[in-house]
Amino acid sequence: MQNIAELLGCRHSVIQGAMGVICNPEMVAAVSEAGGYGVLGSAFQDDADELRRQIEQVQALTDRPFGANLTVLNPRCVEMAQVMTEMGIKAITTSAGNPGPLVDLLKPKGVKVLHVCPTVDKAIKAQAAGVDAVIAEGAESGGIQGHDAVATMVLVPAVCDAVSLPVVAAGGIGDSRGFRAALALGAQGVQVGTRFIASSECIAHESYKTMICRAAETDTFLIDRTDRIMVRVLPTALARRVREDASQGRAIRRQDIGKAWIHGDLEVYTLAAGQVAGLIHQIKSVREIIEEMVSPAGE
Repeated sequence: MQNIAELLGCRHSVIQGAMGVICNPEMVAAVSEAGGYGVLGSAFQDDADELRRQIEQVQALTDRPFGANLTVLNPRCVEMAQVMTEMGIKAITTSAGNPGPLVDLLKPKGVKVLHVCPTVDKAIKAQAAGVDAVIAEGAESGGIQGHDAVATMVLVPAVCDAVSLPVVAAGGIGDSRGFRAALALGAQGVQVGTRFIASSECIAHESYKTMICRAAETDTFLIDRTDRIMVRVLPTALARRVREDASQGRAIRRQDIGKAWIHGDLEVYTLAAGQVAGLIHQIKSVREIIEEMVSPAGE
């Protein structure tokens, strides 16, 4: 079975998770420069020209491979996919829906597709749809989840048993211990999100990073955003109100995410983070994070 690093053309089998508006080009390039696989997020992107500009910025900062994420629920995901292929992206992660139509669009153009799967059933369906690898994302992870999420420790080996594709582990991974554990469970690599938010290159607001570094392992919790979607978040005052009254969550406006995540207005949008925040205590450079993660000694 092909190693994820070989599939993506990078040195280390560490994929940066799609972190929405804080997937800034500088951080994406830094991940790739450090030997991982940087990923631009497009979940909240509805401007094709802006996406082109961001891809050009990453290309100006690194000549190493990097990718992008497509969220199937984004009504403009096909347009975004076309932009990505036009700009030379060779591997794309997909999430939040059926990857089949995107596979049909991307594979003839030589683009690798890695689909995020929260259950064995969805991993089997993704394989049948023709993806090149699956990302088994456990319930510990930050951000969007369904109501039937399974812990990473159980999900990863179950998915490895069920498919014949390379499997990437995601959820609860933030250091060398998590990296080695993922490989022991049968994964070929890892996808990491929350740990990279608390990096010096990420444009997340300082209050966001500080909350991650101060969080205990029990501090994050799931809130309802819609009948189908839950989100794991940090315990801001807004998040606590949404947990008590789900209707407040439905009133949160997508266009306000940057005000919170980048500018620090914590009353307009919740802050996504995984349970691994309880293991993160310092803001480090992307290179330090990756080198520690892949070090056999964890140093």
